[in-house]
Amino acid sequence: MDKIEESPARTATANERGRPRTFDPDTALDRALEVFWRDGFQGASLSELTRAMGISKPSLYAAYGDKEALYLRALERYGAVAQERAAAVLDTQPDARQAINEYLRVSARSLVDPALPGGCFIVNGTADCGTAATPKGVDCALSRAMQATQARLRIRLVRAQEDGHFPRDRSADEMAAFYCTVLVGMAVLAKGGAGLGQLEAAVRVAMAAWPG
Repeated sequence: MDKIEESPARTATANERGRPRTFDPDTALDRALEVFWRDGFQGASLSELTRAMGISKPSLYAAYGDKEALYLRALERYGAVAQERAAAVLDTQPDARQAINEYLRVSARSLVDPALPGGCFIVNGTADCGTAATPKGVDCALSRAMQATQARLRIRLVRAQEDGHFPRDRSADEMAAFYCTVLVGMAVLAKGGAGLGQLEAAVRVAMAAWPG
């Protein structure tokens, strides 16, 4: 994997002086993602970001662009991981009801995973939306990410209708919106400190709404 060189600090030792340091752009991006996930776009300062990434501000700008560009890169990376997780459950489980159930439960475990910042990057990020301090590009990207989650659920439900696993007289759009709302609600609860038991209870109630 390519490494990006960073100019040595002014306080470098004699042995280090003149020898550029390198950092892994993907690893640094993952660290930035964690900061944005925890603090949101507005709450994450450049100082905190560079400290977590282990790079200087000039190196950040050279490698990723400004703070907005870095955030969008982090959101894209998070979205790719979330999409892969969703595909692993929604696309491989033949029974639609079980697919949705497993997807919600996998999401619940991820939302309260102590190794992660807590909640959902996308849902946490929407707290910044609509304010003058948040760039329009960030608002739009978060909105598209939320819509993508609902679209994945809708696609699975339409497929279920075609397979005879979901009634054709029920709206796949409305049901997808419902389960997306459940996901968002669980994310908010998790960010507020709710445990896995509370989220799994929400999943059980949500699955009771499945037709038939």
